[in-house]
Amino acid sequence: MLTADVDGGTFRLRHANQADLPAMVRLLADDALGAGREAAMDMEPYERAFTAIDADPSHLLLVGELVAPGEEAGPVVATFQLSFLPGISRQGAWRSQLEGVRVASSLRGQGIGKLMVGWAVQESRKRGCNLMQLTTHKSRTAAHRFYEQLGFDASHVGMKLAL
Repeated sequence: MLTADVDGGTFRLRHANQADLPAMVRLLADDALGAGREAAMDMEPYERAFTAIDADPSHLLLVGELVAPGEEAGPVVATFQLSFLPGISRQGAWRSQLEGVRVASSLRGQGIGKLMVGWAVQESRKRGCNLMQLTTHKSRTAAHRFYEQLGFDASHVGMKLAL
């Protein structure tokens, strides 16, 4: 799918499996914002979500692992979800939605996030999407800079309603 040399070995992007779920949740909780909303003590809701996402070909869950030289596999150090959505607007355009992009804090700044988003853009084009969208919390100013450097434009105001 995607491999790249990084400090410490080879970064390998692959489809997530159920065994990756605890590592994915740890990555989602690896900052102040995520720590307040993720709760790995009860994995059942995550398992239900994983099963639903994994069963639908319009959604991909991916993980990146860091494989040390001479090894076949390594620990999960990154994750994201990519969804493909049909729409009536924009002349019936398909769009992709990028969610939950996380790289282990110890590996940030090595270009792993850029590699993952680049792969997601290519996959979205391959599937006929003509727009990729994402949301990022307004407090994540470093993430805003990161996405802007990749060509994303903060063209809309996102809103959420907790249910």
